[in-house]
Amino acid sequence: MSRFLGEPNFNDATFDSTSISYNFEHKFSDEWKFRQGFSAIIVNGDTRQVELFDPLGDDRRTLPRSPLRTEEKQEDYVLQNEIFGEFSTGSIQHKILVGLELSRWGYDFNYFRGTLDPIDIFNPQYGAQATNFEQELHRKQRSDNLGVYLQDFIEISQNLKLLAGVRFDINDVSVVNKITNTTINQQTTTRFSPRVGIVYQPSSTTSLYFNWANSFNPQFFRVSRTGEQFPPTTGEQFEVGIKQDFFNNRLSATLALYQITQQNVLTADPVNSRFSIATGEQKSRGVELDIAGEILPGWKIIANYAYANGFVSRDNTIPEGDRIAGIPQHSASLWTTYELQKGNLQGLGFGLGLVYASEREAQLPNTFTLPSYVRVDAALSYRRDNFKVGLNFRNLFDTKYYNTDTFYIYPQAPLTVLGTVSVQF
Repeated sequence: MSRFLGEPNFNDATFDSTSISYNFEHKFSDEWKFRQGFSAIIVNGDTRQVELFDPLGDDRRTLPRSPLRTEEKQEDYVLQNEIFGEFSTGSIQHKILVGLELSRWGYDFNYFRGTLDPIDIFNPQYGAQATNFEQELHRKQRSDNLGVYLQDFIEISQNLKLLAGVRFDINDVSVVNKITNTTINQQTTTRFSPRVGIVYQPSSTTSLYFNWANSFNPQFFRVSRTGEQFPPTTGEQFEVGIKQDFFNNRLSATLALYQITQQNVLTADPVNSRFSIATGEQKSRGVELDIAGEILPGWKIIANYAYANGFVSRDNTIPEGDRIAGIPQHSASLWTTYELQKGNLQGLGFGLGLVYASEREAQLPNTFTLPSYVRVDAALSYRRDNFKVGLNFRNLFDTKYYNTDTFYIYPQAPLTVLGTVSVQF
């Protein structure tokens, strides 16, 4: 985890960002109101880094290196208009939401690649100079999206409620090669995304629920090895569950079963991991159990267990049945705190947490796994009136563990201590 194979004098990034936002609301009556929100974020950045994609040399210790210098600009604009209303049709109550959303995302990416001496991974010597930079790529990507949505929360009776909604999106994406000033790819996609949810409460402490939803996410950040734009990710989710309250609502438990199906999910290109490919279809099925509440005055608990079976269900490149990278089949967490309620030490609090994840696949196609781990967290705090100080200890025993996004494997933070001071007014 401590070995650095880049160049200390060629490893930096400079970014500056500007953001503007506003939120406007107007209330026509007690039942109807209008809201408009706008946000704009503009980020400019320059980076210098060394990429390590090539395999080791024949001596199994010499690693080729490739220096990369980038100039980047990203712009995000979102304008959202919504109308909220309440009305009744007979004995049935409605809470309706109508919205119109306009968004634009742009990304200008210009990078230059040079040459750099290789490095001995067992005896690294630094000081090599990156030279001979040439422009390798300059692309400008843009995504414009228009979304119109309608949602109605219907209270059929005191113990039966229904949520129904639909969203329609028109998305236009283009990729321009700025070196040749030609459009590499342009596509327009339209999509209806409905959703339905039902909650039935046979008693004041028990809720049964079901929901079905569709999703639509344009993929405008990455392009394929051949410069093509990827189609949007689409998904469908089913979930059924029960929520039960115990001990006069001091403790609650939720048990849920779900299935998520997604098409066109990106993963690393097995031919060249600098690029992506879109998997045909992925499925995730699982069970989740959550428990939260206050067992005794001052003693709180949050516990979770999840079983997840995520796999590639259809594809022409990746073997069907391969497990989705980064998703443990079994995971669990426990966080409990206790705060003294009386005496000279009233307000002194303690916290202890455990996080477990079973082994996970590191990439698609599956070739190796990341090991399971157990992480321990802890906390100390002291509260007096409206004043509170605390110390949080993450990864108390300095456990070594790793996560993946299928493109890279990231070592996670060692023991980390965070101090906080807060005052409530």
